[in-house]
Amino acid sequence: MKSILIATVAAIGFASAQTAIAQEALAKSSGCLNCHAADTKKVGPSFKSIAEKYKGKADAEATLVANIKGGKGHPAVKASDDDLKSLVKWVLAM
Repeated sequence: MKSILIATVAAIGFASAQTAIAQEALAKSSGCLNCHAADTKKVGPSFKSIAEKYKGKADAEATLVANIKGGKGHPAVKASDDDLKSLVKWVLAM
């Protein structure tokens, strides 16, 4: 029983790591990492500071997607709508 629990936790951890790697690759291919980093300010704010700023706000995802997509203080992005939503969810989860 204990080994099943350990295997389950390990599988969840592995899946989470793979998702994070995939999201980081998507952020890189979309040009996000040219101006942002996970935890340090570059040209734009860090992803973690964005997550902190919008923490607890019900409309955070929609607001960020609209701002990025509409070019409000943000350069054009190379991501599709679905990819953009996925990236915003990833950033907000930091």
